[in-house]
Amino acid sequence: MKSAVVSVVLLVILVAWPVSADRKDLPGAGGYGGDDEEEDTKTWFPLDNQLSLSYYDKICPNFEKIVDTKVREWTKTDPSLGPALLRLLFHDCGVTGCDASVLLDHKGSERRSPASKTLRGFELIDDIKSEIEKSCPGLVSCADILTSASRSATYQLGGPYWPNAYGRRDSTNSYARDVEKVPSGRRDITGLLETFQSYGLNILDLVVLSGAHTIGKAYCGTIQSRLYNFNATHGTDPSIDPKYADFLRRKCRWASETVYLDAVTPVVFDNQYYINLQKNMGVLTTDAELVKDPRTAPLVKAFAEQPPQMFRHQFGVSMAKLVNVGVITGEDRTGEIRRVCSKSNSKRY
Repeated sequence: MKSAVVSVVLLVILVAWPVSADRKDLPGAGGYGGDDEEEDTKTWFPLDNQLSLSYYDKICPNFEKIVDTKVREWTKTDPSLGPALLRLLFHDCGVTGCDASVLLDHKGSERRSPASKTLRGFELIDDIKSEIEKSCPGLVSCADILTSASRSATYQLGGPYWPNAYGRRDSTNSYARDVEKVPSGRRDITGLLETFQSYGLNILDLVVLSGAHTIGKAYCGTIQSRLYNFNATHGTDPSIDPKYADFLRRKCRWASETVYLDAVTPVVFDNQYYINLQKNMGVLTTDAELVKDPRTAPLVKAFAEQPPQMFRHQFGVSMAKLVNVGVITGEDRTGEIRRVCSKSNSKRY
């Protein structure tokens, strides 16, 4: 009976797609710099975030096709790039918003932070940008490319397809100190929830987006303290299933080694992650905390017990919210459309 009640609650709080009205005009067309047009842009964008599902329909109609093709080409050679792109997007949006600041590569940038050293996918984004510049020079931002590429990678892995509204511009600034804002695998639920709420996301989004750990790997260096010196005891975190803990200790003798975040179906985008949590098989501290905390445990239980389609659907809903966090648009007039994703047009470092 309790399980049924939890499932009903979950169904009730599922949120609707955050879809912007289509843009009817495209004056100025963006360009590399700011948009100097003086028309009232609010008539094109009824919602505050100023993004549109049809932003590139006229000015770069092949944008998403180019992105899909390039992602498929690269992930065919290296399947691990799919989860890497999703992680790269999380690290971008989780710092100053979805503004491609993580792509800037200069001394003191987010990308140069020690916390970013395991991020991957930069070369793929550069390749996409280079290809798009041939067809639509100066019109497509790196922020929109990263947003689109992450969705393509997720979908190609069997995840959901969500509507992406476009029109983001790229940040001209990137600071390594800001990387501290990205939720850490060692944070407690209260800290994570406070971070998510600062993005305008809720506890459901926290649990659902944590489900991205149904694919991908973690570096052993991030979990060795749980395995070899939990709370300075020189022992293993007792909350980990003993057999699974033994497996992890054998896999993680070296910090540079990696381990799948989902030991059962590591390359399938499904709800197995939540089933694993119910069995005390969470890899990261934050994974384990989700099933312990009374605020999140009922949602973990519901996603574990319901068909995987429910998780996929809600993941798409939460992602459509995440990619709208802290965006820069033409109306802000503070961003740019970079010529090269790793370099600002307007600044020299």
